[in-house]
Amino acid sequence: MIILGSALALAAAALHVLIFALESLLWGTPRAQAVFGRQSAQEVAATRALAFNQGFYNLFLAVLAALGAVLLLAGTTAVGAALALAGTGSMLAAATVLLLSSPAHRSAAIRQGTLPLLAVLALVVGLAL
Repeated sequence: MIILGSALALAAAALHVLIFALESLLWGTPRAQAVFGRQSAQEVAATRALAFNQGFYNLFLAVLAALGAVLLLAGTTAVGAALALAGTGSMLAAATVLLLSSPAHRSAAIRQGTLPLLAVLALVVGLAL
C-alpha cells in the first residue's frame, strides 16, 4: 500500500504542477481558459496576480507530496510519510474547501481532490499495516 500511496502522491503532484503552470505561467491563454473558464481581457488582467500566487501554492504542495513519495520509496518512512501526507492532505483540504464553497466548481474540486484522497487513504492504510 505504501508503493500505491506513493504512486498516487506522485500523480497528485504531477496534476498540481500542471495546475501551477496553468495558473502562474499560462493564465489568460486559450488552454487556461478552457480549464478555468472564459474571461475577458479585463478579467484576466484583474485576476492575473491572484492566479500567479495561487499557482505557486499548488507547486509547493506538489513538491511536498513528490519529495515525500520519493523518500517513502527510498525507505525513509517517517520523513517521507510526513511530507507526502502533508502535501496530499493539504491538496485534499483545498479541494474540499473548493467543493463546499463554490457550487460552480464542484466538478473541478472532485477532479483536483480524487488523487490526493486516494493517496492519503493508501498511505494511512499502508503505514498502519
